Amino acid sequence: MAQFINARENLVTEAIDGLLRGSGGRLARLDGYPHIKVVMRTDWDRSKVALVSGGGSGHEPSHAGFVGRGMLTAAVCGEVFASPSVEAVLAGILAVTGDAGCLLIVKNYTGDRLNFGLAAERARALGHKVSMVVVDDDVALPDLPQPRGVAGTLFVHKIAGALAEAGADLNAVTRAARSVIADVASIGMSLDTCTVPGSPKEDRIMAGNAELGLGIHGEPGVEQVTFEGARSAMHMVVERLAPGLGSGPHVALLNNLGSATPLEMSVLTEELCRSPIGDRIAWMVGPAPLMTSLDMHGFSLSLLPVDEETRLPALQLSVVPEAWPGCHGVAAPAVRPMPDGMIPDVAAPSEDPEMRTLLTVCCDVLKSSEADLNALDAKSGDGDTGSTVATAADALMAASDRLPLADRAALCRALAHELSQAMGGSSGVLLAIFFAAAGDAFAAGAGGVAALKAGLERIQQVGGAAPGHRTMIDALHPALEALSGGVAAAAAAARVGADATATITRARAGRAAYVSADNLSGQVDPGAEAVARVFERLASG
Repeated sequence: MAQFINARENLVTEAIDGLLRGSGGRLARLDGYPHIKVVMRTDWDRSKVALVSGGGSGHEPSHAGFVGRGMLTAAVCGEVFASPSVEAVLAGILAVTGDAGCLLIVKNYTGDRLNFGLAAERARALGHKVSMVVVDDDVALPDLPQPRGVAGTLFVHKIAGALAEAGADLNAVTRAARSVIADVASIGMSLDTCTVPGSPKEDRIMAGNAELGLGIHGEPGVEQVTFEGARSAMHMVVERLAPGLGSGPHVALLNNLGSATPLEMSVLTEELCRSPIGDRIAWMVGPAPLMTSLDMHGFSLSLLPVDEETRLPALQLSVVPEAWPGCHGVAAPAVRPMPDGMIPDVAAPSEDPEMRTLLTVCCDVLKSSEADLNALDAKSGDGDTGSTVATAADALMAASDRLPLADRAALCRALAHELSQAMGGSSGVLLAIFFAAAGDAFAAGAGGVAALKAGLERIQQVGGAAPGHRTMIDALHPALEALSGGVAAAAAAARVGADATATITRARAGRAAYVSADNLSGQVDPGAEAVARVFERLASG
């Protein structure tokens, strides 16, 4: 997969310099490139306990992104997924450690333990007070003698950082860090592996599966499981964490492992709150990318029991690093009543078997055309026309028992209201305008064809499209012109109009207006196709 990098050899140094350029001068690096890559605070005076962490790059914003007041004093960066050297760690320690001493926060990987550990010994030999804690929060492999350190490390950074900033001594900061490590638990899940720069992507996760308990360096997980959606994914993660859950309220850190979209992460947040442990989650950090694994399409969940006297104030203390999203209370969604004027006066439901059949047939054809219309729209838009009209069809059928089917004017207005709520995008708005105008025409005494033409005229005025602009109007206009001759004539005219859009290589309205002629040539406009299919179905009886 193509990536926005230059040479793999310069990737980390260029990324660090890019981070520094945007830091407003609050961060600096040691002059040790390329072997020593240490990011540090520029406002540090060595009067307080220094916090140094780090490890391989590829987990951004960890660790350099958390350097700043209230969190880390310095971060020692290795190459992608590779521990920094002893010399690099020692340089970081010596650069920030004063009489108050230094705490090293290390994730439990062999390279990190060895390099940070030896650097600590060398710093002590030089007369510095140095403590080291090792984070081992991953519960994916319960029998593993050396559990991995993953996103729960951020809890240690934040709580230890708050104490250090407040002036606590090295022993107190170290005790607090070890207490957090003893209580935090994490596990992750991903739909795909990560792409290591300069290396071929490993495609070990089968289609339709997810991997549970994989590491932040792309290590295989505990098992591959069938992926059935966000709810089942979150439940599987929660099941692994629940047995070790402590008493009392907890804070959850919901971490984006790299390429899950904000939309997905919000859904996962909702599923966590609905899960069997949801009532135990009182505070939330994220969802946010905190300790990523390059572009891994996954998430991890870390849980920590929290008391409101010590840990919670430390987690909620304001810090400078912008990558820390804050720790916020979890509450049910706030819901306010709809404002006056939003809910229109709706006529009482009434029955008309012929109109119900007409509505059902139209909705059925739109639902059955979902995949075809999406495929057409993928050529000229964002591939969702079929899903949009299918959603509208479902909404109309769900509302059918409360519609005034026997009153044409009231029915059109009710359809406009339903479509304006249920059907997204410009199509929903235009069709709502179409039916609202048709309803007004019916109320003024117009006949069926005249009322529908009034609706068409209104959407042309509002939307700015006309026949030949490659929109649904190219099928709807000729259909309505021919409708006085019967439904079969209207269907034939709609089909001719829809098919003609395949020859229009320059759209004048809609998303297709931004698409090149090569992509439009030979492709029928999906909106026009939908109109043609509806009329053809009605004509077939």
